[in-house]
Amino acid sequence: MSLNASAARTLREIQQIPGNEVCADCGALDPGWGSCSLGVFICLDCSGIHRNIPAISKVKSLNLSHWEDHELQLMAENGNQMAKSKYEAAVPVYYYKPTHKDCRLLREQWIRAKYERKEFTEPAKSFTYDEGERRDGMLMKRGRDNGQFLSRRFVLSEREGTLKYFTKYDAKEPKAIIKIDGMNATFQPEKIGNPNGLQITYLKDYSTRSIFVYHDSGKEIVDWFNSIRAVQLRYLQVAFPGATDTELIPKLTRNFLKEGYMEKTGPRQTEGFKKRWFTLDHRRLMYYKDPLDAFAKGEVFLGNKDHGYSVSAGLPAGTYRNGAWQHGITIKTPDRCYLFTCELESDQQDWLKHFSDVMSAQMSPQEYTMEALFKHRA
Repeated sequence: MSLNASAARTLREIQQIPGNEVCADCGALDPGWGSCSLGVFICLDCSGIHRNIPAISKVKSLNLSHWEDHELQLMAENGNQMAKSKYEAAVPVYYYKPTHKDCRLLREQWIRAKYERKEFTEPAKSFTYDEGERRDGMLMKRGRDNGQFLSRRFVLSEREGTLKYFTKYDAKEPKAIIKIDGMNATFQPEKIGNPNGLQITYLKDYSTRSIFVYHDSGKEIVDWFNSIRAVQLRYLQVAFPGATDTELIPKLTRNFLKEGYMEKTGPRQTEGFKKRWFTLDHRRLMYYKDPLDAFAKGEVFLGNKDHGYSVSAGLPAGTYRNGAWQHGITIKTPDRCYLFTCELESDQQDWLKHFSDVMSAQMSPQEYTMEALFKHRA
């Protein structure tokens, strides 16, 4: 049975209430679905997650489904703001709240944490991802050379401010010690080829090292992710005692601004263009032969436009071009020129926008330090 005119009108009126114009779970605009058991408006993607957890939610289309009078009344009496005050009453400040741009795993675990496990309804509740001094467990890690995923022990220590991993559970010495203040973690399911895939990056000998891990349990890997964020926040609270949590949260884990293939030429600009995988991590542009390489083949620091950094469309006249990709980008730094080509004009325009935005942003003291590090390395 389809939606009748009266119910459609009622739902439209309810959706005008502030908070109901976005998805209750990921913030996507103009949600087209509703949970008639929770009384929230949600987007198509999140409705699919709700549908897979029937114990917590019954979803209906706002435009196509038949709504009973009592269901409309529940939507009117609840709504997104009321649900937020109940199910998000005590979300830790470091906990990553996914948006519509994030992977399905993060959104699913956020939805399960809110409605199924009710993790945030009581202020004094303890969290598995906030276990205090130490988190210790096994994750599947991709081998640097052979590409095989093998079980490795990871230990996150708040007291030491480190993440360590061991090749054997009872090994006395860790294979790597990663300082929490210099590491990042971001979910990369498509790149890693696993829906629970997490990429961890950190500085090693002036170069960015990437390790790729996953856990069969979606909850477990997201708990690790939020544990890292919790430890990072506490480290920053000590390092910057005058800063507010609002100022510190953006310094925790971050998603890459953009990734994808471009072609690049060498410093003499006569070597020919080669296809490389590029990752833009705020002011660091890294390029790899393969997206899953442990180390970048090279890195470019993107400083402020007032300090000798610029980006423009196209390539210098007379540039030797051997590749098929025609949409050029030129980046100038105080030290040299970098030339890239994109396959599509839309890719070129997207890269240009990101580069321009980064170069227009003011640099922090930490970024000036990073710039000096790059020059020292060069």
